Amino acid sequence: MITTTGYSIDVIVAEARDLVSRGLLGRHQPIYTLCQYIPQREWETIERELERNDFLLRDPIIDLLGCETWEND
Repeated sequence: MITTTGYSIDVIVAEARDLVSRGLLGRHQPIYTLCQYIPQREWETIERELERNDFLLRDPIIDLLGCETWEND
């Protein structure tokens, strides 16, 4: 869970990647599902950072994650 108040897009992406890798979120779920794992008082800051980086809350999480690499192909 994100607990600091410094939210760069890199921190948001890292949190999303962690939640997906642990199976708590799916790649095709909308970005707004991240709000389940972020304190409500901090969600507005997250929304602004996402918007600043041209992400919509309805976009799938995979758009946020971008290109992923697989080690065991």
